[in-house]
Amino acid sequence: MARMHDRTKARRCAAQVLYTSSIRNIDVNTLINESLLDCLETPLSDYALSLLRGISDHKEELDAMIGSSSENWAIDRMPLMDLNILRIALFEMNHVEDVPVSVSINEAVELAKDFGGDDNSPKFINGMLGNIARQMEGSEGDALVVADELDAPCADDAGVDATTEGAKTAEALS
Repeated sequence: MARMHDRTKARRCAAQVLYTSSIRNIDVNTLINESLLDCLETPLSDYALSLLRGISDHKEELDAMIGSSSENWAIDRMPLMDLNILRIALFEMNHVEDVPVSVSINEAVELAKDFGGDDNSPKFINGMLGNIARQMEGSEGDALVVADELDAPCADDAGVDATTEGAKTAEALS
């Protein structure tokens, strides 16, 4: 269970580092390599570093996915934290094999609840990732399950809503 909890912390750290990178207009790798991360309470875990480096390496690909899936939002007008949360989830959905799509989406929604740009951030993140999951043909197979469960309640602040099977899975694997 500790490993799962550590990944949730790693995603939170990654979101904070990506936001810092965006605000300061400094490349993520520069922030990491030059120890410019005064925003963190603890050192970056291996998983957080893996997320950050992967997102940095695949940023154009991730942003293209976001841009092509957002109907009424230009990527440069999205709240910075929402954009970075989307990048984290999409990186996991596309490049981290041991994280199911449903877990990536659930964790992103939880990040949006805590750090999102406004009150609608969780719904926006959920909708965007659900649309992308639907488009991911031939992926892990749970993408369609997640898309069907988007109207179901997500994890609440105290933990996962026990009425949602996908959320139970997300809690177990996060």
